[in-house]
Amino acid sequence: MTDAAGPAGADDLPGDTSDERVLQVRRVSKRFTAGKRQVHALRDVTLDARAGLITGLLGPDGAGKTTLMRLSAGLLEPDAGEIRVLGLDAAKQSLAVQATIGYMPQRFGLYEDLTVQENLDLYADLQDVAEDQRPQRYRELMHMTGLAPFTGRLAGRLSGGMKQKLGLACTLVRPPRLLLLDEPTVGVDPVSRRELWQIIDRLVRKERMSVLLSTAYLDEAERCDEVALLHEGQLFGHGAPGTFTARMGGRVFLVSSASLRKRPLQERLTARNGIVDAVIQGERVRIVTADAAQPAIDDPADAEVAATEPRFEDTFVALLKGERPSAGAVPPNHRAATGAVPARAQPGPVIRVQHLQRRFGDFYAVKDVSFEVDAGEVFGLLGANGAGKSTTFRMLCGLLPASGGELSVAGLDLRHARATARARIGYMSQKFSLYGNLTVGENLQFFASAYGLTGSRCSERVRWAQAQFALEPVTDTTSADLPLGYKQRLALACALMHEPDILFLDEPTSGVDPLARREFWRRINALAEDGVTVLVTTHFMEEAEYCDRLAIMDAGEILALGTPEAIKAGCHDGQHPQPSLEDAFIQLLQQNQPARAAS
Repeated sequence: MTDAAGPAGADDLPGDTSDERVLQVRRVSKRFTAGKRQVHALRDVTLDARAGLITGLLGPDGAGKTTLMRLSAGLLEPDAGEIRVLGLDAAKQSLAVQATIGYMPQRFGLYEDLTVQENLDLYADLQDVAEDQRPQRYRELMHMTGLAPFTGRLAGRLSGGMKQKLGLACTLVRPPRLLLLDEPTVGVDPVSRRELWQIIDRLVRKERMSVLLSTAYLDEAERCDEVALLHEGQLFGHGAPGTFTARMGGRVFLVSSASLRKRPLQERLTARNGIVDAVIQGERVRIVTADAAQPAIDDPADAEVAATEPRFEDTFVALLKGERPSAGAVPPNHRAATGAVPARAQPGPVIRVQHLQRRFGDFYAVKDVSFEVDAGEVFGLLGANGAGKSTTFRMLCGLLPASGGELSVAGLDLRHARATARARIGYMSQKFSLYGNLTVGENLQFFASAYGLTGSRCSERVRWAQAQFALEPVTDTTSADLPLGYKQRLALACALMHEPDILFLDEPTSGVDPLARREFWRRINALAEDGVTVLVTTHFMEEAEYCDRLAIMDAGEILALGTPEAIKAGCHDGQHPQPSLEDAFIQLLQQNQPARAAS
């Protein structure tokens, strides 16, 4: 196995019952031109995938995962090196490779105006599946994906998770020996992710299919037999997931303090020598140390330190911390360091939702939802795809009128003052929504003007954004050509140009690497400590731990409302004596299945 201490190739793999290589990648490099930049998508990568196993390609957006997938499918040619798929040269015998494998790209081409059945028929035609073989194969696929009751539904009316399962079924109409899945779980909720993994596991264990799967979710590493860790086009290690995690033994701890709140505590621990990583986990801070020794923490004096089990992400973070300098310092915040009460926070809620409803015809997307959010609070809105959280989010942003109930933001009734309320709000959408044909500087100028900033005040805020988010080196770069991490920083900078009291974040860190996610959340924590109210939606359960309180929604209603610790404690049982937030989330949704079916 490759030493996971830095970029490397990998030929020595852990033993297994099969030594057959279904994929052989040898010293492969690939470059692209993006605007004026040369992007090294892959740099001298060597790895194998073995028959009958799930091999995971792990890494953030821009790591090279999709490029390697497309090269393996014969859709691109490498600049250097060779790829053999099932014994075939992927570059020279691309049509033969494509006729043998199954490939599901990130944006699988479902036809949304066709039904589930019509999509299956279309892909069966494209894959030359004999008519007499189709009925049995369809029954197997519909049973496996749970889509049998929905064969007459238009694909466009399926939830995100159901669309992913239909895309997988269409890919499998003709069973392949090797299945390539490019981020099949991106953007879907934890329940749908778990269901997709059950399908993949069945394909491998029962149908003896070989699977190469890419993902930006590092917690999915444990579901793979082997993983290849990619970052910025380089292979950082290849082997069984447990071998990576074992390296972090004795280096991971939970720290708590009765005298210091979790965000100030995290800031203090982040600044300490010998601590590689510090993230909020419920009411405690989870730290990774530079060596296997319990840290002596005497500030605060009442700090309690307890060892905990490492997870796969710890290895990746420790690796990246040694490879990358900080990309833009988080602005200093005196209150975050001292634990003082946020200056801007005033007593009482700044977001009020009472008996909120939203109908689309006879369908209630949101029904009788009530909650409040205090100033300076980080409030998470979680739910499965189709739960109603995005609809609730859009109503709170003033982008969609309510059908019933009351909602106010910053003391303004959104039924009568939506435009005025939006001037008090900063909004960052899940997908990059800035102007891709404008430069970074032009986007900053535009959004400053759109928020009513003029003259010296406008120039001052643009300079602030460039300095605080380290955007000076890319000021003249067209936004569409930015790497994802820079796009995220630019989007947040634009949302903060007018110094809003309330910040709405819709899946803000989807696809970015763990270090960029940590940098982002340190900024959000600093804003919260300064009294800015934050409402966030996320599918990252670890990220939901950063919230002060959560509302978990399903079928348009709130199933649980409280702190992350309280929600986890409420789902404590014999099967889950120490439930994670994902365990609690899934348990709550499973308990609500009868109500969801009835609606």
